[in-house]
Amino acid sequence: MLLTHEIGHLVGGWCGGATLVDVDLAPWRMPYSIHHPDPHPRLTLWAGPLLGVIVPVGTAILVQGHKTRRQTKQQTQQPTRRQAWRKWAWLVADFCLLANGTYLAIAWVACDRFLDTPRMLAAGVSPIFIAAYCVVTVSVGYVRFRNDCVVFFSRRESSNSSEGSSIY
Repeated sequence: MLLTHEIGHLVGGWCGGATLVDVDLAPWRMPYSIHHPDPHPRLTLWAGPLLGVIVPVGTAILVQGHKTRRQTKQQTQQPTRRQAWRKWAWLVADFCLLANGTYLAIAWVACDRFLDTPRMLAAGVSPIFIAAYCVVTVSVGYVRFRNDCVVFFSRRESSNSSEGSSIY
């Protein structure tokens, strides 16, 4: 999530003609990018959360691909490697959906001037747009990610419990 989100800021800044001054994408600390001058700060700032969702969801859609009749019949049988990749891709995409919305909502409450939401408000983004983005991404992301986790972990538990019961 952090990588696609921050790369979104980089792409937005590049598209808007901003000059990149500093960037840090290290996974062990909070990534950031600083653009100065930035002629279109709203584009740079919105590109992070938008591409932070569009890239993972688009990747999951591409991984899902087109299903044939044969593949549909196989779904009732043993899961294939491709089906496992599909589930993982959607798990990651749904997490990114939830995480991007949650990040903007928490940044709004935290009021730290270096986080995205206060910077968006300072750049003139309407709070209604930010709130709408947060409501949609958090609600849809939560429901989808929760369902992904329930399916993923319940399958693991049921397969483990059936293996354990067959031993005795």
